[in-house]
Amino acid sequence: MFQVVVPSGRGVYGNEEVAQKITEAGVPISSSYIWLLRKGQRDNPTMRHLEGLAKFFGVPPAYFFDDEVTGQVDKQLELLHAMQDSRVRSLALRAEGLSAASLDALLALVHEVRRMNELPPKGE
Repeated sequence: MFQVVVPSGRGVYGNEEVAQKITEAGVPISSSYIWLLRKGQRDNPTMRHLEGLAKFFGVPPAYFFDDEVTGQVDKQLELLHAMQDSRVRSLALRAEGLSAASLDALLALVHEVRRMNELPPKGE
């Protein structure tokens, strides 16, 4: 979550900032506890902590324990992350309104360019 949900125009959230905002929202949590969760040294947070983290990052609490929900949200977050790049956004906006055949040709071109750059397929 920390690497994907990044405020525009700045770096990732810090543990202290996240802890402060969640605590201000009524769920006491320490930055050291968040650090332990992130490092995998704690693995059984309370439901209140899950709800606080979920609310902060804008995901459903089930994100943290339901693989299907996690997969769906991860796809949405991946798209959100990609759309933060103005060039990606510009490409997507320019493609709107093209015929199905034109979109297929554009997709094939993007797949080929990704392959040439030794990047894995995306958006499958």
